[in-house]
Amino acid sequence: MHPFRKAVEDRDIAAIEALLADDVVFTSPVAFTPYPGKPITAAILRAVMRVFEDFRYVREIADQGGRDHAFVFEATVAGKRLTGCDFLHFDDDGRIDDFTVMVRPLSAATALAEAMGAQFERIKSEAAAAIASGSAGA
Repeated sequence: MHPFRKAVEDRDIAAIEALLADDVVFTSPVAFTPYPGKPITAAILRAVMRVFEDFRYVREIADQGGRDHAFVFEATVAGKRLTGCDFLHFDDDGRIDDFTVMVRPLSAATALAEAMGAQFERIKSEAAAAIASGSAGA
């Protein structure tokens, strides 16, 4: 099992954050503008863990070189079942430098957007605290 998948399935926030490159770019399924940097990406991932229910990976796809992975998942948000995919690219040091998420159906993506919107002040606060302390964790 890939270390990222294991960290997520174990809900090991520290292990997830350790796999993020400092210059990671997170592209949300519900926001137009990508989020650059480890502090904001880590804060978003912590929020996702708070809003997703019944999360589980159902498939893992990787290129032969191991630099690109797709992790297909299922979860529930606000009573809506969704299917999604984490598309990850790993840098030369084995850290995630590109993290793109897609989800379906639209009704679940809308529920996710609302749930994450409710978390966004906390996300910004955690990211700012991490930047102030010089770490990605809050």
